[in-house]
Amino acid sequence: MERVDISINQSVRGPSYFDGGLLSLIGWNILGFLIIILTAGICYPWALCMVYGWETNHTVIEGRRLQFSGSAIGLFGNWIKWLLLTIITIGIYAFWLNIALKKWKVKNTSFIN
Repeated sequence: MERVDISINQSVRGPSYFDGGLLSLIGWNILGFLIIILTAGICYPWALCMVYGWETNHTVIEGRRLQFSGSAIGLFGNWIKWLLLTIITIGIYAFWLNIALKKWKVKNTSFIN
């Protein structure tokens, strides 16, 4: 694949930062953990979407805020597919699960402005 360089005026770029707080992060992680425990793991995709959404929505890259648009139902469908692939391949597909999850997360992330 050929790489194309695009010049961007440096003065147009804004700062990159994360504006989430520690207490909020702890709260979202505790809530996600409770959801996983109380539903015996069935709502794990929902808990992931909650935490991913919080992390992404508090991230600004070069002055542009990110937005997470993934849904628990969309992730749940992929989760079932990935589980079946892991079972069929006798666990070999598990090595690619983290990459598949990151691809799904990035696919559902965009800039607001």
